[in-house]
Amino acid sequence: MKQVLKPVTYILAAIYFLVDAVFMAVAMPISRWVARHFEFKRLRAWIKSLPPYPSLALFSVPVIILEPIKPLAAYLVATGQFLSGVAAFIGCELLKLVLVERLFHLTRDKLMRIPAFAWCYGKFTEMKAWLEATEAWRAIRALSRAAKDSLVRVRARLAGSFSRLVTSRD
Repeated sequence: MKQVLKPVTYILAAIYFLVDAVFMAVAMPISRWVARHFEFKRLRAWIKSLPPYPSLALFSVPVIILEPIKPLAAYLVATGQFLSGVAAFIGCELLKLVLVERLFHLTRDKLMRIPAFAWCYGKFTEMKAWLEATEAWRAIRALSRAAKDSLVRVRARLAGSFSRLVTSRD
């Protein structure tokens, strides 16, 4: 059984990490930027004033608004408009993640007062901790760090080459 589950674990860890890393690597900076540049004081105060269950219901708003874009994106891809479909899918997913992350940040304490939510969130964090503790996760994480470090070095080399090129023209 262990021989069968090990490759499956590697694959699931790789898929989870890639999806999570790609979307969260983009969504978190966007979310922080939005928080810094758009205060929405009245909206934030209203969201913070909501009781726990209406706060939970508020999470359905981004999903209800942005989820219908997925079938539209699939239609665009199916009709040969691949880039438009992929852009629509990625754009709506990122926007949904940013909105949900901001809402969670504002309402986390209230949501944890809902027993079912707190239990589900606890199970989610346990599952995530288990996944991150697996050998597969560590291997994929190490590969990801190595790839990122390589990209940073290539980018630095290109920037250095470009600056030498610019100064040699002067």
